[in-house]
Amino acid sequence: MKDLLGRSLLDYQLNDRESDVRVETNISASEYLFRSHFFRSFSQMIPLEQEALTLAKGRVLDVGAGVGSHVLYLQKQGLEAVALDISPSAIEACKLRGVKRTVVGDILNYQGKFDTILLLMNGIGICKRLSLIDIYLQKLKSLLTEGGQILTTSTDIIYMFDQDEDGSYIIPMDEEVDYYGELIYTIYYKGQKESFPWLFIDYNTLQRAASNNGLNCELIQEGEDYNYLAKMTM
Repeated sequence: MKDLLGRSLLDYQLNDRESDVRVETNISASEYLFRSHFFRSFSQMIPLEQEALTLAKGRVLDVGAGVGSHVLYLQKQGLEAVALDISPSAIEACKLRGVKRTVVGDILNYQGKFDTILLLMNGIGICKRLSLIDIYLQKLKSLLTEGGQILTTSTDIIYMFDQDEDGSYIIPMDEEVDYYGELIYTIYYKGQKESFPWLFIDYNTLQRAASNNGLNCELIQEGEDYNYLAKMTM
């Protein structure tokens, strides 16, 4: 793993604000990535994130924590929160920003018990593909305490596709894609590029997957951009 996104965020933390980061997907053109977005305060976060952080309780695990903006807020509220990210560079940025508890690693290999698990900023995307969601939900479920909760945001990206005359969506599919929300991201930074899969999942599909894995799924809040916050409990 080149860890280009993590490296770019660490560089930003170290005051390299000039280097361009660009990102594209298999269904969208290249665009500039504003790294400052990862460093925003609670007041700068979208309402879905603010609501999730308000609902967080007990011992908290932030999966895909990035540079630790969510954990920093929770620390200020007196909660014990752990920042987990597969990116060593992002976790280094977390430490420099004052995050007290950090872990570099893959969620599938992590052990512990938490009252709240956060997967924000389309965090359920760590599942990569819809066919893998059962593996990840079972793992997340194993990390919950009795009465614990998983709070996740995602987006139904169906709006990105054209519509036919009958109102149905025209979704170009290939043999490697089973669901329209399976995207491939490519990051460009300092002359290098790196690609990785990411899953965007509509709420109804998430609810079915949760039910299949012994989890209750509740729609907490819908955003203005086809995104939503959901809560899963045992």
